[in-house]
Amino acid sequence: MAGLVLDICRENRLNVLEWDGKGLNASPGFFLRVIPGIPAFNAAASLLGAPLMHDFAAVSLSDHLTPWEVIEKRLSAAAEADFVLAIYNPRSKSRPDSLEKARQIILRHRSPEAPAAIVRRAMREGQWKCVTALGRLPVDEVDMQSVVIVGNSRTYVWNGWMVTPRGYLDKYSIAVECGQG
Repeated sequence: MAGLVLDICRENRLNVLEWDGKGLNASPGFFLRVIPGIPAFNAAASLLGAPLMHDFAAVSLSDHLTPWEVIEKRLSAAAEADFVLAIYNPRSKSRPDSLEKARQIILRHRSPEAPAAIVRRAMREGQWKCVTALGRLPVDEVDMQSVVIVGNSRTYVWNGWMVTPRGYLDKYSIAVECGQG
């Protein structure tokens, strides 16, 4: 929420200083230290394997602060550009149809067989995941504690892992030797 804090400070003409570890800066204002967290889409992706190994777009389906027309335009552009999509705020009680509308937009640019996954409550009690295809995505299983990841044209599923290759094997010869350590 650092963006919100900085927006409020700018709007109210408050001087915000970067925390220097000592707090000895003589300038008037207050100190801010932004501590990074792990975005939900990264936690979800780690449970799926490597779906975000190449270019991806993170898109929120919440229209509380962004008009649906803007969300629709962004989804369509990202899907057409063949980005892996990490979708958060996918479905709520007040927006039960948003994920299905998003899925239909993505299907204009992706095969129904494109790998897709739902991860609910990543890294928390009650964690659940489902790896499937975009055309068979069980939308009713998705809630606000879920992240939906839709693969691009190169994403594949292998042994239950969702992988989006970056292209290393296309460019380099990589040999692996396995010993009996």
